[in-house]
Amino acid sequence: MDFGDTTVIHDLSFDVRRGETFGFLGSNGSGKTTTLRALLGIYRPTAGRLLIDGTPFNPDYANRLGYLPEERGLYKKESVIDVMTYFGRLKGLDKHSAQTWSLQYLERVEIGDKAKTRVDKLSGGQQQKVQLGVTIMNNPELLILDEPTKGFDPVNRRLLMDIIDEQRAAGATVLMVTHQMEEVERLCDRIILLKDGAARAYGTVTEVQEEFGGLTITLDYSGRLPTSDAYTIASQGGGHAVLSVDTGADLAGILRGLMDAGVTVSRFEPRRRSLDDIFVEVYGDEAARGEGSD
Repeated sequence: MDFGDTTVIHDLSFDVRRGETFGFLGSNGSGKTTTLRALLGIYRPTAGRLLIDGTPFNPDYANRLGYLPEERGLYKKESVIDVMTYFGRLKGLDKHSAQTWSLQYLERVEIGDKAKTRVDKLSGGQQQKVQLGVTIMNNPELLILDEPTKGFDPVNRRLLMDIIDEQRAAGATVLMVTHQMEEVERLCDRIILLKDGAARAYGTVTEVQEEFGGLTITLDYSGRLPTSDAYTIASQGGGHAVLSVDTGADLAGILRGLMDAGVTVSRFEPRRRSLDDIFVEVYGDEAARGEGSD
């Protein structure tokens, strides 16, 4: 995908399998939103093919698809129920069905008392709930969600994650853009990490963790932590440490070595590297600076 003399997407190839939740990850400016807009026919790709169910997007597919853009697209001067009913009619529902579904959904997301409130009087998070409702109200086969929980507190983030989970359980395929790695680890079957318009990693969460190698051991202890060829000390202080070890390391041997050195261990917790750790490694400074847009 080129814009003038600038190439934004480089030889990108991936597939999303029917019925799975797929995480589309990357820092700002990595090409995520550009790819989605090309997939939906908003941008015309300069090379390659983007297919939904084996064919390029066409308007006839619209009622089988739900797209939640990062930018909200609601009519701000109208009431919530009128906006949701209008979009429901566009998606093929009759007026009564659209209103009934909308009122039930608003209760589900705890803003049932806002049905007759103008959209521009809602908070950003409440508007996002309405936007998600508009996106899923026709029970789409394919859900494309661009930062669905952006700006949400932990309680509302969990609520929205539950709703996304319900959509998948009902048979929807979900393609989700997010920077919330806990959402990815909970919801996603497979992921792709996009950097500078190219795939940096691609596979299941476990496969990506294994690709970046190593385990971490969270350690609570008393005594003097020795150095060792078996691990490196990633951080330590106040009787707490994080050790980095290679995949396949002799964990029992490491624990035994600590105890032989006179260290009293109250917590020894090995785990694969988190997606947060991997995200920081891949995107590092550019994520911290918040460079670019997608």
